[in-house]
Amino acid sequence: MAPDRGSAPAHSREATDPIAEPLAAVAKALKGMRYGAIHLVVHDGKAVQLEVTERRRFNP
Repeated sequence: MAPDRGSAPAHSREATDPIAEPLAAVAKALKGMRYGAIHLVVHDGKAVQLEVTERRRFNP
């Protein structure tokens, strides 16, 4: 028997709102970034990966 992890199965979370987690991750990345890029990877119409590249600029 598999251990109970205390949360809903992955398929039931996806059924409620499949874009909630990716959108929350993008919002979190944007809040902490001044310069950079966010790349969202999508496979079969689903967000599967978030890549964040942050740049730091220094004044001369």
